[in-house]
Amino acid sequence: MNLFWVMPLKRILSIAAVVTVVVLTVTLATALPTAEASRRIPIYEVEDDGCVAITFDAAWGADKTRLLADTLHQRSIRATFFLTGFWIEAHPDLVLYLHEKGMEIANHSVNHYHMGEMSAEECLQEIQQVNSAVFSITGVQPRLFRAPFGEYSNTLIETLDRLGMRCIQWNVDSLDWKGLSAQQLTERVLARAAAGSIILCHNNSDHIGEALPTILDQLTAKGYRFVTVSQLLEGKEGTIDPQGKLHA
Repeated sequence: MNLFWVMPLKRILSIAAVVTVVVLTVTLATALPTAEASRRIPIYEVEDDGCVAITFDAAWGADKTRLLADTLHQRSIRATFFLTGFWIEAHPDLVLYLHEKGMEIANHSVNHYHMGEMSAEECLQEIQQVNSAVFSITGVQPRLFRAPFGEYSNTLIETLDRLGMRCIQWNVDSLDWKGLSAQQLTERVLARAAAGSIILCHNNSDHIGEALPTILDQLTAKGYRFVTVSQLLEGKEGTIDPQGKLHA
């Protein structure tokens, strides 16, 4: 009697495929929470009772910068301007003007590259060159950084940690760079802003100069107080939740 049964090859391959899928599924289910838990998150908004921070990224163009600074200054409002290195090099007079008008100067990298895949050394170079340039003009060292295109990585945030800096995103995007009208910009920001919001605008977008006075006045009328991002963060060293909200 033949005591051995030879399993067909197709059957063996089929079972092997099923086993492989099961093993991969279990492995991924175990690994994903660990990877998610280790992912660093920038600050998108802040737990706060009544303050908001309006911010402006400056990379290309400068025509409206003085108008924005004057509009803010006339209302005794301070905003945060994230400046690139090549913008600083082209407009050192405007960097000083913003500083003299009480605006907070922050770092937006030297070259506005995609930094999500950069090494620590490359990140450090992009950050430190802007810090040095701002300090040489204003005497103040930037403490905040916004990644170009909003692209970040653990490497970038850890590099900022070593420099004593914070990585700042936004939770209200004006989309002013898309050429929206002043009314569209205003309606978009007013509908989304809340206590602790960080509002993203650009210093030279088409209609930001027209929209800014109404945005400032209407949010003020709603009871919000405008502060710089550093002021919004002041005294709040709590945890950042997975959505990027800093809890006091």
